[in-house]
Amino acid sequence: MGILLTEADMSTAAGGTAGLLSVLLMYGILIAAMWFFFMRPQSKEKKRLAAMLSALAVGDCVCTTSGFYGIVIDIQDSTVIVEFGNNKNCRIPMEKTAISRVEKPETV
Repeated sequence: MGILLTEADMSTAAGGTAGLLSVLLMYGILIAAMWFFFMRPQSKEKKRLAAMLSALAVGDCVCTTSGFYGIVIDIQDSTVIVEFGNNKNCRIPMEKTAISRVEKPETV
């Protein structure tokens, strides 16, 4: 008494394997699409922000993440000193990561 597989049984087993393979392929495509639409733009934005902060120079007009505009007075490793407003005594040290936008001064 052995196990005898008929041709119908073998095709059912092969169909189950093909079904599993198609489901795994579908999940793979779904994960790749999610990475492309969600993770890729975030990594591009990080690279853009890092390039902007590395090109930061003294005299640049910056906008902070809280919406304040100021002029960069001094740059250190991870901090910058920013002068806010017309009052020359309002100089505040802040993290470079708190800068959201940089505007280069126009040379006339």
